[in-house]
Amino acid sequence: MPKWKIVTEFTFDSAHYIKDYNGPCSRMHGHTYTVRIEAISTKLHSSEYCPHPVMVADFRSLRWAKKDVTKGGLDHCILNEVMPPEYETTSEMIAKYIYDETKKKLPEDVKIKVAVSETANSWAEYEDD
Repeated sequence: MPKWKIVTEFTFDSAHYIKDYNGPCSRMHGHTYTVRIEAISTKLHSSEYCPHPVMVADFRSLRWAKKDVTKGGLDHCILNEVMPPEYETTSEMIAKYIYDETKKKLPEDVKIKVAVSETANSWAEYEDD
């Protein structure tokens, strides 16, 4: 059975704080977040930008979070004000939020994995089997 995998990586800049954290992360501060999304499918699809079934997922759809917050993304926002309260603004929960929102934009059979980094040497990954 054929299988395709695509990968995209992008950044966005946002501020956040972690409530009730015992340390400096409890204060508002910013990061340039790096996001890596892997998408896998056994069939190809069309997208809102291309009517032909020639892609796993459209890279533009996968990179929605890099858009400015006023255009539905996460760039240049305060994450605590944009993300729903059930998502704390740790890298782990940001990865889950991006995963959950990205899955809504994709065909059901496309499996994804989302990794988020707020520093050059620390990553959190989220996927759901």
